[in-house]
Order: sequence, then structure tokens, then C-alpha cells
Amino acid sequence: MTAFPAHAQHLDCLQANLALLADRHHGAGTHTRLGAVLRHAPRPLADGPLAGVLTVEPTLDEQLAAAAALIGLHVTDRRRPGPGEVPDTAGGPLYVVADAYHLPWVPYHGTKHVEHSFLVDDDGGDTLLISDAYHNDTQWGRARPLQLPYAREDFAALLKALPDGAETLRFTPRPPGAPPEPGHVPGPPPQYLRGYAEHPDRQAALEAFTLETWLLARARRLHAAYLEERRGAGLPEPVREHLQRWDALVEHAYLAFRRVDRGRAEPPGLFERAADALAQDAAVFGAGAAVREVVASVLRVDETVLSDGDLTAHPEFNSIRMVEVVEILEERFAVEFDPADLVPENLQSVAGLCALLNRALDHE
Repeated sequence: MTAFPAHAQHLDCLQANLALLADRHHGAGTHTRLGAVLRHAPRPLADGPLAGVLTVEPTLDEQLAAAAALIGLHVTDRRRPGPGEVPDTAGGPLYVVADAYHLPWVPYHGTKHVEHSFLVDDDGGDTLLISDAYHNDTQWGRARPLQLPYAREDFAALLKALPDGAETLRFTPRPPGAPPEPGHVPGPPPQYLRGYAEHPDRQAALEAFTLETWLLARARRLHAAYLEERRGAGLPEPVREHLQRWDALVEHAYLAFRRVDRGRAEPPGLFERAADALAQDAAVFGAGAAVREVVASVLRVDETVLSDGDLTAHPEFNSIRMVEVVEILEERFAVEFDPADLVPENLQSVAGLCALLNRALDHE
């Protein structure tokens, strides 16, 4: 039985089976490297009612580039089989991308058109084995990681029934190298949220924004899983609280979409909540993460015991440790704090140190 990725619930439908391949080739947990850097690369939607609005959903090409850079999976063959043509699985598992609307084992079957991935392996004789690590709860039912035996003729019929066909990819695994350093890239530009908040087609905008929040929340949970693995300890309380903030945003977005979809009034406050969550990313995963790491190291305490509040409550904290934290932050980020900012009130809490660091970085 296949060992599915431990963090399947934090992966999207294209990542999930890249993760399955990565763990299969390079060992359990390799897939968390996909969350090493919390980045945003919004691109305009090309067509449909929201054409021109920005989306953070990665394209297949972007997912493949990340797989090559982070988890040691390099595409060596990519093609579109002819109608009903069963691809050759003798050379190892194939990664297949097709419209989930036509895939019987996912809840989107017959309900929603969305790009989806799965693996196909030779299972001996006339049988193929489909593996799908996707994990999600949808309004049409649950998706959970699974394996399904498929007769070759049934799989041929499945492929033949796909109006747009399928894409098959074969990967060559290569050593993924040392684990990448965790990182956080500043969030999407202001027009990202405005595109959804101000679009006149509220049903289409909220349906799409529900997917956006789902993708953003999963990316943050995968990033947190990578941080947790790197640290070998639990997550700090501010990180756990922030992940809950994102979960609440996903619920708010879905509620707003469902209300508008049924002809009801749109609940207020969704985009203000989204802007706040994006703004808090930097404090939790950017400068905030670095500050907590430095403070915990200097005080020789576990990061999980640090809140954003008063550090003087820790017996290990004193003026000598305070100066040490300041000097390490200046050296690590190659900044010089404004002398006017170097007063105890700014240096006695994680939140104050984060604000200090962010001001210095803004002036670089």
C-alpha cells in the first residue's frame, strides 16, 4: 500500500501527486519542501467573466518548475495521448493531468470542471493502479487519498471520454539537495483584492475568491509544516493563531459565495479580513518568524513559549539579552536601526521588535 504524504490536506490537486512521487523517490516528508518559501506570483486570468483579475493559482508549468527546484522531480517526457490510447506505464509511474469533471473517483465528477492530477502505475497483466493523494472536503463530498485498480480497457474508455484529452508526464528523480532556507515573499499587490471586491459579477467573483482563499490557506499550512519539520518542535502560538485566522477567512469566503449564489445579501467584512490576514503574514512568517527565532535563541527558550507580548516576563530577559537581540537582527538583515527607535519600549516585545525591523527594512 502506498504511503501517502503526511500533509496531503495542505496540498492542492496538482501538488498532491507531485508530493506522492517526491516521497516515493526521496523519502517521507520530502514534499514539505514545496512549502519552503511562502511566495505569491499573481497572474491575470486570461478569459471568462473575471478576465484580467489576478489569481494566485499556479499554472501546471509553475508547479513543474517548483517540483524540479525543490523536490528533485525533473520532467523527461510530456505528451498528450490520442483518444483512448493507454499510455505506456512500463517505465514507472506516470503523472496524469485531466479534467476532474470526468474522473469518477473525485467529488468534482459531473459537477465541476477543474484541472486534476493522479498517478498511473503498472499493476501487472491487464491491470493498472491509479493513485491519487488529493485530500479535501467539498460541497459535493469528500476526497481522500486512495488507490484504485483499473482494467486497461476501462482506463482506455476513461481517456477516450475526456473531451479535452489528458496530459501525461514522466519524471526522472534527481537528488533534491540540502533543504532550502524558509522564506517569505511579500504578499500580492493591492489590486489583487480589489479585483474581487469591486467586480460587478458578485457570484463569479466570490466563487473564484473562495478558491483563492483555499489556495492561500493551504500554502500557509504547508509552509508552517516545513517550518515545524525544520525546527523539530511544535509551532509557536502566533503561527497557530494565524493559521486559524486563515481557516476562518476560507469559511467566510465560502459563506459569502453560498449566500450570493442563493440570491441573498453578501455578508460584509470579507475583503477587510483578507487584507488583515495578508498583512499579518509578514509579522508571522516574515520578520516575525526571524525575530522569534533570534529571541528564542538568545534567551535559550523554546520558540513555542514566546508570545508577541512582554518579554520581561521571561526571567532570562534583561538589558544584556535585549542588546544582543538588536545586534543579531542588525547583522542578519544588514540594517541599522534608527537611534530614535532604540528605546526599551520598542525592544521588550516580539511585536515591538518586528515593527522595528520592518521599519528598518522599509528604508533599505
